[in-house]
Amino acid sequence: MNLDETLLSETIDALFAPRIANGVTPGSVVAVFDERGELALTRGFGLDRLTEDGATPDADTAFRIASCTKSFTASAALLLRDRGALVLDQAITDFVPEFCWADGSAEVPTLRQLLSMSGGLSTDDPWADRQEGLSDEEFHAVLAAGTPRDSVPGTVFRYSNLGYALVGQAIALAAGVPFIDFVTAELLEPLGLTATGFRADGRPGRTAVGHRRDVAGTWHPLPYSTHGAFSPIGGIVTTARDLACWGAWHASALTDAPQPGPLGAASRRELQQVHRTIATTRPGVEEFGYGFGLMVEKGARLGHTVSHSGGYPGFSAHLRWNAPGRFGVVAFENGTYAGVSEPTTALVDALIEHGQRAAPPTPWPETIALALAADRLITAWATDAAADALEEEVLSPNVVQDQPIAERREVVAALGVTPTDEEPALEASASPASVSWVRAAAGGRVRVRLSLAPVTPARIQTLAISHEKPAE
Repeated sequence: MNLDETLLSETIDALFAPRIANGVTPGSVVAVFDERGELALTRGFGLDRLTEDGATPDADTAFRIASCTKSFTASAALLLRDRGALVLDQAITDFVPEFCWADGSAEVPTLRQLLSMSGGLSTDDPWADRQEGLSDEEFHAVLAAGTPRDSVPGTVFRYSNLGYALVGQAIALAAGVPFIDFVTAELLEPLGLTATGFRADGRPGRTAVGHRRDVAGTWHPLPYSTHGAFSPIGGIVTTARDLACWGAWHASALTDAPQPGPLGAASRRELQQVHRTIATTRPGVEEFGYGFGLMVEKGARLGHTVSHSGGYPGFSAHLRWNAPGRFGVVAFENGTYAGVSEPTTALVDALIEHGQRAAPPTPWPETIALALAADRLITAWATDAAADALEEEVLSPNVVQDQPIAERREVVAALGVTPTDEEPALEASASPASVSWVRAAAGGRVRVRLSLAPVTPARIQTLAISHEKPAE
């Protein structure tokens, strides 16, 4: 990572320190990680517990991460899918026959719909956060009484913890072992996430205590809930160091060098694509929605950003990574529903704006060679010189089919393109198969855009020439 540590520290201090002074949370920790999951900078604020032995949280202080757990649950489901133990389009009643709609509707949600928060269930915060210790038997009894149907399954986004509790039941049945045992043995242990688990007691190192603030502004410690049928929605306890490794492992699947691990890169990418769109007015975001256990944002300015928040009695968490910039941020707080996602999102946006944005991909050598040849071809058209051999050599047949060479020559003449022997300054684009450049023309400049066809040997499939508007 190319970070100015002084600027980074100042930005983190400005975003997080006031939250302690303003009574938002007793303590917090924020860690910036690189593409390998290594921590570039960690800052702690306040106290991990309001007792005499309280200390400033650090990268190895454990917190309950609440709904950030859902990416672990979704990863476990896809791991079983890849092994052929379940199918995402199976109905949930194949695994939990007790499930039924209160209105008697026959169509029940599939695992895919539950994973993408479109199972027809209603939003259930904060009710679900108090159900973690529910036994399977108690959970099945709740289901047998009938679940209110919010919408037709597969039609709209509704954030449902109940849906992920149901997915947890399916994972346990398909795996033949309890949900927690499967996640621990098949994901946490193979990835070396030794500080991650579903229990707060008996852990090495320090564990933060969650707190609730009353109307008078006094903080009260809260006990950790016990694990049970709702652990798949938010039961994991972990450190910033471990969660950074988890985030980087997933983020690496979006690159040409994915880290190895129990879940294949293709399935990890599947988690990080929009499966259910959500309306947003956030600046710079052109596509927003829920993947599988992760929120996904895409836009020209901010790039592909993946995240999830967590809020529980006593805790708030946020995990966020920017794929083009190859960095991420983990932040934890020990105040009930403190909303640590807000400063964390602001920090990631600030890092992107301060240059942690990835450069466009380097054009292929074939792209560069054909662009230079195309520039010579444009000069030939501008001087009315013959260029049959060069046209045959560099242009895909569709170029001539889409617009005859005679018309292309007319366009060059109408734009007044100036002949030149100088090589153009090529500008990279979003794809290594595309470039653009400018050329002088009568009364201004023209922009040339080129892209290659997906064939070998390489050929030009797009060659567009248009007037370049002056910069305002």
